Amino acid sequence: MTVMEYSPMEQRVLALSGMLQALKQVRQIADTGQADAGVVATAIDSVFRIDAESPQAVYGDASALRPGLLLLRGYFGADGKDELLPRLALAVIQLARRFVRDAAMAQRVHDGVLALAPASERLGRQHPDMLSALGALYADTISHLRPRVLVQGNPHYLGQAGVVAEIRAMLLASLRSAVLWRQLDGSLWDFLLRRRELVRAIGALLD
Repeated sequence: MTVMEYSPMEQRVLALSGMLQALKQVRQIADTGQADAGVVATAIDSVFRIDAESPQAVYGDASALRPGLLLLRGYFGADGKDELLPRLALAVIQLARRFVRDAAMAQRVHDGVLALAPASERLGRQHPDMLSALGALYADTISHLRPRVLVQGNPHYLGQAGVVAEIRAMLLASLRSAVLWRQLDGSLWDFLLRRRELVRAIGALLD
């Protein structure tokens, strides 16, 4: 699809779906130490497409966001099974608001991602060293902003450096999607005033 084939609301929904499916992986990794490789790939790829301005340029085909679209539909239908996920999403949306207002912080993250890009092409973006580097970038920059995003999970896994690095890398990806959503004029008012339009857009993207 071309950019013009998605309505403004559909583009916002795609960005929200990217955020939600990245955060679902955060929850899964924190609880089980395991992740869905395909979803992680989509999320990490989105981080390195840092200057792209449309969901298509960030994520590719909307089919890559189907897990997030299904999650989003579930929560709008009061069928969300993970009560912590919406809270995590709200925390990231609030963090994105603070992030975009901090030009110096945004530039540090931008420069950090660009600096890692050559190694990501050489090693592969899901290589443990890349996840570790992205996690370190998050820890050195975004984790100092408030509100902090607090992740709950199994202490056994949350005590492992590799798991923590992957969680932070996925949080970085979720923030990237939340920032894109804001760039597409998304706001919390969408959930209150444009709920039906959001639900229609989700349905159209899943058809």
